[in-house]
Amino acid sequence: MHPSPAESIGLTARGPYLDDTNAHSDSNLSVSDTILEDDSDSLNENFQQRPKWRTLFSSKFTNRARRKPSKPGNVTREKIFLGKRKGSRLCLKVGFGILVLLGAIQLLSLIGSLVVLVLPQGVHKIVDLWGRPGHIGANLASWPTDFSRDITPIQCHSHNDYWRRVPLYSAIEAGCVGVEADIWLFQDELFVGHSIASLTPNRTLNSLYIYPLLDILSKQNPKHTLIPERDPQIHGVFDTDPEQTLIFLIDFKTAGAALWPYVQSALEPLRKQNYLTRANGTEIIPGPITVVGTGNTPFDLVDSDTSNPHHDIFFDSPLADMYEDPSSESLPLGTSPPEVTSNEGMQAEAPSTEDATNLERRSDEEGQGKSGTTSGNPDAYNTGNSYYASVAFGEAIGQLWDGKFSEDQLDKLRGQTRGAHKRGLKARYWDLPFWPISLRNHVWDVLVKEGVDLLNVDDLKGATKRNWNKHHGWWKRMKSVSYDVNGGIDGSIEGPAGAVF
Repeated sequence: MHPSPAESIGLTARGPYLDDTNAHSDSNLSVSDTILEDDSDSLNENFQQRPKWRTLFSSKFTNRARRKPSKPGNVTREKIFLGKRKGSRLCLKVGFGILVLLGAIQLLSLIGSLVVLVLPQGVHKIVDLWGRPGHIGANLASWPTDFSRDITPIQCHSHNDYWRRVPLYSAIEAGCVGVEADIWLFQDELFVGHSIASLTPNRTLNSLYIYPLLDILSKQNPKHTLIPERDPQIHGVFDTDPEQTLIFLIDFKTAGAALWPYVQSALEPLRKQNYLTRANGTEIIPGPITVVGTGNTPFDLVDSDTSNPHHDIFFDSPLADMYEDPSSESLPLGTSPPEVTSNEGMQAEAPSTEDATNLERRSDEEGQGKSGTTSGNPDAYNTGNSYYASVAFGEAIGQLWDGKFSEDQLDKLRGQTRGAHKRGLKARYWDLPFWPISLRNHVWDVLVKEGVDLLNVDDLKGATKRNWNKHHGWWKRMKSVSYDVNGGIDGSIEGPAGAVF
């Protein structure tokens, strides 16, 4: 039975308030739910599309996301809260604007500085463009002897110099006054290398050292029309100190007697230009290059007028044999012997009868300071036949087990250095500790302060930094080293006699 129209209207009118009208209400709610879901999806899509930085400053989004329905009693507090939020956003915007403005000012300042550097004005422009063609000082920016400009020579020896990426030139660039080359004789050629396995046909004594030295010295002693006659003073490789000689240490690796004539022949181009230091029997005539033979260099050939007629190859004598009591007052440390006035004075003193047998006996063990030498007479070595007095550090001084020199080791160091200086020779220790760096630097400092003339170094940069204190801290604290270290080769070479290490 169908209801009447009135009943239908009555049911429809009160349907939303009755529980028996679920069917109608469910249909109505389903439609509204769909509309709400569409609105929510639209809101989420709009939110995702908005940049994040805009959401920070968007009051509409913030209010929509965080605002809750207000009760009648909370209207005032909500207005106060919204006012505070607006003030915070305003402060944030102002702060951000100030930061952007400061960044822009800094960027403009940097660009202005770069413009000044790229386009210098006034005196800066003259200095920057000095010597360039078309500018002030054209053709005046360089000197003929600019090869070693701004390089200050220091007393270091480039050990195994041929191992460096750029032999000879790296040592000169660092300021070292000594270089070393190991030579081997094969097939009538002098090869340079640390071992036989390292030898190559193009690394020879001529290619690595003789020819480059000739080229360097020709640049340091130019011939020009202003002064047609050559300057009587021949300049060395260092422009800042033209009188400083470069010590060329040649280590004879194969038999010394067989190597000797080949070395003499290789040095002939330097000899013809008067580039070699030589002894004339009464005095030493310095030259840009001082050649010193070590390793298997035979002392008897060096000291012979026949085999060494020009006396321009000197010997690397045994430092350990020259010990002089450092406490004696006969010759202060570092004092050179009296000037030699005659050829006889440069020769060794005549041995006593009881030593004659020992002097006639030659050393059977070859090596630095031993090949072709007499035994038992350290006075055989003098400025007429020798230049260096050298010894291995570990062999002569020993290991620094405590990280410091003992009193006995200091006595040996001072006595050997004293003996070398008494004979007019330069003291040199090789095979120095190389690690840890703190110990190495400490040894360098002590050697320099005790009067050792040249540091035998592998690390050129470390030796020439002159800030050895940088690596002394932890080592000195651990080992209680109290020696006064000023650092670097420029420090005083006179160590206090009673120094505590």
